[in-house]
Amino acid sequence: MRKLLLSSIIVIVTLIYLGRLSYLQLIDNTGSPLDDTAIKQVYDYPERGYIYDRNGKLLVANQPSYDVMVIPRDVKPLDTLEFCELLNITREDFIKKYEKARIYSPRLPSVFVPQLSKEEYAALQEKMRKYDGFYIQKRSLRYYQTKHGANILGYIQEVSDYDLKRNPGYRPGELIGRQGVEEYYEDILRGRKGVKFIQKDRFNRDIGSYKNGLYDTLPVPGKDIELTIDNELQTYGEELMIHKRGGIIAIEPKTGEILSLVTAPNYDPSLLVGRKRSKNYTKLYYDSIANPLYDRGLLAMYPPGSPFKTLTGLIGLQENVITPESRVTCYHGYSYGNRFMRCHCASGTVNDLRRGIARSCNAYFASTYRKIIEKYPTSAEGLTAWEKHLRSFGLGDFLGYDLPIGKAGNIPDSDYYDKAYGKRRWYATTNISNAIGQGEILTTPIQLANVTAIIANRGYFFTPHILRKIDNKPIKDKKFTKPKYTTVDRKHFEPVAQGMFEAYNTGTARGIRVEGINIGGKTGTAENFTKVDGKRVQLTDHSIFVAFAPVEDPKIAIAVFVENGYWGSRYAAPIAALMIEKYLKGEVTRKDLEKRMLEASLEEEYAKPYSGKPFRINE
Repeated sequence: MRKLLLSSIIVIVTLIYLGRLSYLQLIDNTGSPLDDTAIKQVYDYPERGYIYDRNGKLLVANQPSYDVMVIPRDVKPLDTLEFCELLNITREDFIKKYEKARIYSPRLPSVFVPQLSKEEYAALQEKMRKYDGFYIQKRSLRYYQTKHGANILGYIQEVSDYDLKRNPGYRPGELIGRQGVEEYYEDILRGRKGVKFIQKDRFNRDIGSYKNGLYDTLPVPGKDIELTIDNELQTYGEELMIHKRGGIIAIEPKTGEILSLVTAPNYDPSLLVGRKRSKNYTKLYYDSIANPLYDRGLLAMYPPGSPFKTLTGLIGLQENVITPESRVTCYHGYSYGNRFMRCHCASGTVNDLRRGIARSCNAYFASTYRKIIEKYPTSAEGLTAWEKHLRSFGLGDFLGYDLPIGKAGNIPDSDYYDKAYGKRRWYATTNISNAIGQGEILTTPIQLANVTAIIANRGYFFTPHILRKIDNKPIKDKKFTKPKYTTVDRKHFEPVAQGMFEAYNTGTARGIRVEGINIGGKTGTAENFTKVDGKRVQLTDHSIFVAFAPVEDPKIAIAVFVENGYWGSRYAAPIAALMIEKYLKGEVTRKDLEKRMLEASLEEEYAKPYSGKPFRINE
């Protein structure tokens, strides 16, 4: 028994020893080239993946760039004045950069001066042999084939200390994606760097590849991606929004693919490339007037205004409190208590659902909202049912699109009003402005575009997304390819869609008609407030328009917001009509609208401290 036990112990110890030895030799690299002070690592950085639009147009490529690297322990006395002149830096900069590199690691390479141009590199490379401890590392920077879509594309910059702590695969001086698809799809676009291990002798001279390149790896290029964006449409949208502020979101309803994502003002993406990137970024960042780095299409939250009436109608139909034929007589607005919600219907106008949408009748939708809330035993229960329907449209929450920024918007719930007024102390009339997209409701432009796509699809949507293909292979992520259905039955969407067509054909949007295209649209005006000297002041309202086309077979759904643009039909509706015609026809026939929008400027409006309190009607 003792012999058996002893033999077993010997066998087990031997197996453990052999296993550990095999692991150290075949798998574990620690203690071999990486930790040996006589081994130098030279990285070979891959090309970042190219970015194309949906039609195969190249948007972002690469251009060569050169970093001056330093290994502090290898640096020998040098003519710092000459070296600084070559690099266009001061002696103080030299000392600061060297100390930073030395603190990071005396024996590992650090970026000393990043992103030299080809001209700077040519002037420097011949003299680099004079400066021991310094060498040039080739990388690639972005080269933009477009001046538009900076908010979509994003940019790349040197990793920060925070990045290094969070991502051990990066090293100081490496580049990482920021904002847009560069950030969201960093892992796909980045590729994988290669490394060569060079052995040094006792005089610190290179003597050849370590172990004949046993541990060397080749770089793996980043993957190319194709976006859902139509670059022509994106460019046109940005041109239409010059001298204006706001956002345009266009979506293909049948797929959820984002066709354009315009924020205004925007900037030329090439400004954030090269050694001037930091200076240009600082200038853009501190422009607190125009806020060009602020993506209004994804981040700005506005009251949706009258386009929200379509949702009030849909919920009213689903809750069986109205039918498409239900009629309401409007006396130039809606009266409740001692208050009056004005609209532009003539006194005595009788509207059903279709005409109520076409004429943007406040009385029709305020009475519908009351019926929804008052259907239930308590206002809280009624509002909960209303809120549940809205959330199924993607409101009050993040949509889940593939971009790194966004806002959830706001759909108030019963708890909000309980806290504000007390339980059972508020009623439908307390928050009846919700009926027309005012009150506490806030949406982002992309959310409202998605709602419009849902109406176009008659009840379902695909999560909006911006990636179409990776290395020419279509994406198959169920997150973006599986339809999501609302709580409103399909049958209820047709009368609402027809009401939107009537708004375009004979109603509030009739001035933007385009020959040969049936458009379903809804104008809107959103109240705009700010604080001046601590007081709440009403500014000029925002102009809003949502639309889809063609009504019979929708290929585009769009939402346009123009800040301080007065009413929906003044700026937002013409811009939307031009975008729709441009996408569907490839050209624009409404040259009158085009000329007016291209030349229109709201800069004087934005320059005012506030616009007073203009007369407002809800379109």
